[in-house]
Amino acid sequence: MNLLFTLLMGAPAAAPADGAGQPASALPTILMFVAIIAVMWLFMIRPQRKQQKELQNFRNALKKGDKVVTVGGIYGEIVEVSEKTVLIRVDGDVKLRVDKQGLVKDYSEAEQK
Repeated sequence: MNLLFTLLMGAPAAAPADGAGQPASALPTILMFVAIIAVMWLFMIRPQRKQQKELQNFRNALKKGDKVVTVGGIYGEIVEVSEKTVLIRVDGDVKLRVDKQGLVKDYSEAEQK
């Protein structure tokens, strides 16, 4: 506990005070923690939230005839859309009802390019 307190206060363990007899400032340590949190937010949290928002918009905009891929890698065409599930045609007369959360991307746009 004392080591953690010493590290947070920014003072070396052997010399708890400056040469003038005043305690060391905690400002550099606090600024370092703020900088680390800012970098983590900028490079990790923000892009993840953006990706989740795009995926949610994709799932809300699903309509009959869209070609989709499930999380498990099953390709199919949407036949019916309900509030929480989607009925997809996989091959011929084979149809699967899957949860909307199990759909990850629309591959119909990729085929057109």
